[in-house]
Amino acid sequence: MNALIKNLIIIALLNSLGGYICQAQMKNPMKDSKSNPLLCDPETGVCEIDSSSTATELDYQFQQKKLIKVIYFTDPICSSCWGIEPQLRKLKLEYGKYLEIEYRMGGLLPDWSYNAGGISKPSDVAHHWDEVSAYYDMPIDGDIWLENPLASSYPPSIAFKAAQIQDESKAYQLMRRMREMVFLEKKNIAEWEQIKLAAIEVGLDVQKLEVDFSGNARELFKEDLQLAKKMGVRGFPTLLLSNSLNNSQVIYGFRPYALFETTIRTLAPAVFKDSYDTSWEGLFAKYPTLTAREFTELSGKSRQESETLLKQLTLEGKLKQHTTKNGSIWRVK
Repeated sequence: MNALIKNLIIIALLNSLGGYICQAQMKNPMKDSKSNPLLCDPETGVCEIDSSSTATELDYQFQQKKLIKVIYFTDPICSSCWGIEPQLRKLKLEYGKYLEIEYRMGGLLPDWSYNAGGISKPSDVAHHWDEVSAYYDMPIDGDIWLENPLASSYPPSIAFKAAQIQDESKAYQLMRRMREMVFLEKKNIAEWEQIKLAAIEVGLDVQKLEVDFSGNARELFKEDLQLAKKMGVRGFPTLLLSNSLNNSQVIYGFRPYALFETTIRTLAPAVFKDSYDTSWEGLFAKYPTLTAREFTELSGKSRQESETLLKQLTLEGKLKQHTTKNGSIWRVK
């Protein structure tokens, strides 16, 4: 049994621990289970999916283009995935040249034909999102589930796959923009018009995106779901990391940056992290939008110092602040 398979079995064991995990919809609405698609445990930092699937011995061979291959199973509306954005952004700045990151969609919310874990309708999610916002220190406004709830997370997932067909880099930008829209702006990203607006903002060919959204992207999305099932992935975020020797590690759920860094160094001991410009100008040049938590992680400043500086730059007219009841995000004005 190779290291990858062992780590996949670890995923299955971790799933049994419970917690604030983003979970995909249970196929059997009458099943006695505490899991549900949108309750993400901040203590385990995971959003889990159907526990009826089991890890299988899949001989998945990585084509190494860089020292470390990362398969990241996620979903556009996974709150725990939004919670690790600061860590992922720092990882890309410090170790990005060693990493090949492959985003795979997990299918968190197919529809609402279920009742599990106290969740039976969209409004049940609203308070939960407000709670995890405080835990992750990332702005999330749960009122979308009261005002304009999503029927499914499949449309934005398929849109991401359509964007990948067109431009990998812009696909990542689209994912980020859709998450900002749903978590902070209370926009229903399951609606094509909202997806279209996000696509225009990141510079995608909207006409081609729509064609692929209705065609090839749907098959690619199905392949992602099948891969997640075969690899025993039942929670988001799940990151499977492997080096050229096929040694592997799993990062499961919300974890501090130190674990990300330790994992990279375990797989590639000879790597060294890049330095980067930690000034506010340098950080916003890399990432057009930043939350206070992200700025704290990337700048090395304290949380209070970060918030104070961002607000001061806003007063000086250098940044634009979008405020929600649970926090803010800033962009260069």
